[in-house]
Amino acid sequence: MQRKIVVAGLIALSVYTLSCNKFLDEKSLTKLDIGQVYSDPDLVETSLQGIYANWKNIRTDEQSLIMMMGTDETQQGAFQMKSDPGKGGLDRYDANLNSSLNHIANQWNLRWPAVNEAARIIQGLSKENPEAGSREAKLLGEASFIRGFLDFQLAMYWGEIPIRDMDREAELGTRRQPLKDVWAFIIADFQRAADRIPKESNPTPAPGRASYGAAWAMLGKAYMSAPVATGLRDFAKAAECFEKMKDLYQLVPDYKNLWDYNTPNTAESIFEFQFSPIYPNNNKIQFQIGSRAVQGYFGDGCYYSGYDKLVPTKYAYSMVNDGGVWETGDQRREEAIRYDFTYYGVTPDLKYVLWEDLGTDYDELAPHIKKYEDFRTDKHAPDQINNMWNSGKNIPVLRLADVLLSYAECLNETGRTSDAMEEVNKVRARAWGGTLPADRKWTGLSQEAFRTAIMDERMRELFAEDWRRIDLIRTGKFVTLVKTRNKWAAQTGLVKESNMLYPIPDVEIKLNPDISPADQNPGYQ
Repeated sequence: MQRKIVVAGLIALSVYTLSCNKFLDEKSLTKLDIGQVYSDPDLVETSLQGIYANWKNIRTDEQSLIMMMGTDETQQGAFQMKSDPGKGGLDRYDANLNSSLNHIANQWNLRWPAVNEAARIIQGLSKENPEAGSREAKLLGEASFIRGFLDFQLAMYWGEIPIRDMDREAELGTRRQPLKDVWAFIIADFQRAADRIPKESNPTPAPGRASYGAAWAMLGKAYMSAPVATGLRDFAKAAECFEKMKDLYQLVPDYKNLWDYNTPNTAESIFEFQFSPIYPNNNKIQFQIGSRAVQGYFGDGCYYSGYDKLVPTKYAYSMVNDGGVWETGDQRREEAIRYDFTYYGVTPDLKYVLWEDLGTDYDELAPHIKKYEDFRTDKHAPDQINNMWNSGKNIPVLRLADVLLSYAECLNETGRTSDAMEEVNKVRARAWGGTLPADRKWTGLSQEAFRTAIMDERMRELFAEDWRRIDLIRTGKFVTLVKTRNKWAAQTGLVKESNMLYPIPDVEIKLNPDISPADQNPGYQ
């Protein structure tokens, strides 16, 4: 299989790189078998760094946006829908969303090499049964966290997936496994990570690396998200997981600080990918999500120009009175979404993009995603980078506000709705500058009303942070909300329950002898 070839290459690279540094060692690294490679902490560390780099790369450029397309929160820009009808299927949910769509195949293929390499590390270090608190135990925990996180995403997006347990490879092969087995495996990975990664006085001692807090947070999310049919969904256990780690972090006083490149890895940050505006460590996201009309007027040197690959839905940028999600006074609105495109006194219009002939669909000057704008790339900035392609803000993966809202859901589902509202109000207080007006406090909600309200609150707090599709799937609200709030899905009316999962890519079916066309997800056969 193609994935196995990639993994073999990573192994060879790890051995070669470290052999250059350890040529005076008594043992010949060229004679090491795979078991020795994955039990040597120095070799494992190098391999693990490679996994982190490859994982982070998933959140760069256009590929970072694919899983945010087709939700009730974000959708593709109008010109992108017209110019790339195949990719347009991700929002229209029409026949273009099929097993041959390369954007989906790319998302599948990007994750498996990291899963496989992490599996090798877990196998190698587990055989040594490392002592708690040891370097080997921490590395084992980190590898388990990475495999667990990527499997979590794969299972949410594709359902039944192969289980990459190297000790059971002969038994499991690369077949899709039953959902209950998959989710038990994911939960076990996060539990191992939580048990093995030491609890630090500073919960994020190494930015960009998995921590004790991250492990417990994802274990909680796994218990919340496991499909009901598996019997593994457990809100009480999820709440216990969040209670293990939430007090290690603090909400930053000003929501704006979360998106300030001068203050990365805040006290709220649990896990975030580390980027900078210097190639090759830039993430290129602004190039994809800025405005084409702005680019036409001011060029690539305007830090919020771009190509409209992903834009907010009308629901996600509108006020409540206009049928949207935002309440008067919520400071998150202006930090999450750009409404004003005036640049040094000049307000652009659509004249440079009228050739697109979009009729009533022009959205280049409709609200855009703002969180990832990076002024360091602007032509007026001191560094003279002068190109939004170099955008390089850190990208949050897990942060405390997400955990508090998730914890609140668990409290509500276990009959503690009053306590749940208190947790939500902690997050909302910051959104109103630290003091939540009495008329904005959540009080008196029923359990069912809370379930509806929390989805809006998660959109306000976590807009465009890559959690929305998972939220929609795990709560069973995917079809209802996408069909009514996503412009392109509403136009076709084709989105259905089977679209909660993506198709297994054709290339996987062709290259993997353990997956046949009969194994394809329903609706794509």
